[in-house]
Amino acid sequence: MKAISNAASWRRLFVAAVLLGNALFAMAAADMATPAGVWRIVDETGDPKALITITEKNGEYVGSLTKSLGRSDALERRCNDCTDWRKGKKLQGLEIIRGLRKDPESGEYIGGKILDPDSGSEYGCKIRLVDGGRKLEVRGYLGVTLLGRTQTWIREQ
Repeated sequence: MKAISNAASWRRLFVAAVLLGNALFAMAAADMATPAGVWRIVDETGDPKALITITEKNGEYVGSLTKSLGRSDALERRCNDCTDWRKGKKLQGLEIIRGLRKDPESGEYIGGKILDPDSGSEYGCKIRLVDGGRKLEVRGYLGVTLLGRTQTWIREQ
């Protein structure tokens, strides 16, 4: 009799573990369905440049520079060429993306602005999740989306 109840206990434990695993997988998949998270920017050579944290508040996505990578002066760098409220502010923690909202028709996040902290210039911005949410195509443009360039950012785990 003890062996039967032991087997039943193991079955219940197995079922509980499977259900917990499914719930955790669903939560991870839901997190990757939005651009919210930490993203690694790499330059044209594949070297890491920075980490950007994107958050959502009331349907609007904003991104802040979390960490500059590969620079010895990263903590002291400031946006000296910015022309708005960010002028002279430290780059670390600075909001560089603002105003993105999801377009229900295309699934892209549009209508935003992105700051190039090296030049102080701000451009139009749209983003799109690719590769199951593991990558983010970030397009900065001047006026119309045809006049710009796209970077692919990689989601940090």
